[in-house]
Amino acid sequence: MTILLPDSTALPAPLGGTLISRLRRPGHDFDPAELAGLPRLALGERSHADLELLATGAYSPLRGFVNEADYLSILSRLRLADGTPWSIPITLPVAREDAARYRGRVVLTFAGQDVGWIDVQEAYAARKALEAQEVYRTADEAHPGVAALYAGGDVYLAGEVALFEVPRGAFPRHHRTPAEVREVIEARGWRSTVAFQTRNPIHRAHEYLQKVALELVDGLLLHPLVGRTKGDDVPAETRVRAYEVLLQGYYPQARTLLSVYPAAMRYAGPREAILHALSRRNYGVTHFIVGRDHAGVGNYYGTYDAQEIFSAYAPGELGIQILKFEHTFYCNACGQLVSPRTCPHDASHHLVLSGTKVREKLRAGEALPSEFTRPEVAEVLRAAYAEPV
Repeated sequence: MTILLPDSTALPAPLGGTLISRLRRPGHDFDPAELAGLPRLALGERSHADLELLATGAYSPLRGFVNEADYLSILSRLRLADGTPWSIPITLPVAREDAARYRGRVVLTFAGQDVGWIDVQEAYAARKALEAQEVYRTADEAHPGVAALYAGGDVYLAGEVALFEVPRGAFPRHHRTPAEVREVIEARGWRSTVAFQTRNPIHRAHEYLQKVALELVDGLLLHPLVGRTKGDDVPAETRVRAYEVLLQGYYPQARTLLSVYPAAMRYAGPREAILHALSRRNYGVTHFIVGRDHAGVGNYYGTYDAQEIFSAYAPGELGIQILKFEHTFYCNACGQLVSPRTCPHDASHHLVLSGTKVREKLRAGEALPSEFTRPEVAEVLRAAYAEPV
């Protein structure tokens, strides 16, 4: 594996050259009285997460929800209309019968509170069948991303956004904006940083990949996704706690940063891998790990489709180096963590537990093998799934 290191401490430029900031503080940047009488639009969890990622620059160069030209270009070309790489349209759906109400500045609300606004510049019809096929590679509504797509409104609003306050949520100690992550990386003097994303509890295979990467670069950004996931996924609070206990004893503190990624999962597999990589560039990261079935669900994508899709771009075009790892597992015969590249033994010697199997074991009160996960992590998971007394 060839690792290209930057020749200075300068962080990679955000996509588009500028880290977008659309934070507007009430009483400081504008008078809240100006919002009186404006139409209001209630956001769902995913759109609320998108609002934060847009406004804090994680989705640079986007300044708001995409217009029709960008939408169609992303679907057909994996690029914005101006040619900038981008893989998933960030849209704001509304019901067709309500679309006419939203003109000019519209206040965005979440859980009954004003959280931002959008200056509506365009409203256009969603091409849901096309979007499902291009983004998710299926029209099957059993796919959670496709189901969410069809459950949303049929008209998309486009325009620049503003966010009133970063919603630190359940993880205020670990919730950092891209600008704040960049400050930590610069303060620590890391010339190169690798990011690792997961929506599942950490296990030894994850730890193995992270530490192999950490042998090659200066710093590791552990960046678990904490936005909305499927109902049967392990809750974000449990996953973050598992990272916390693991970091206490098994990672070098000066070379590791735990920070949450507030995005919601789309389960778009290959296209979502690109989005995850590009947004990590905006956080100041130079390298990004893409493993087996990144952002996948069910059997909708091939095992390594999320790695292969990066060949759609010219070398260096994305501005972040992708580290591609094969499936890693514990081999009883080898007595260690291995991959198909390093293990000569057949599957009968391999300990492989899917996320579904792990959840089944936890719900049944069964112990997780120490070869699969650290005892400290297993205890966090056991406590989270224990039946209340």
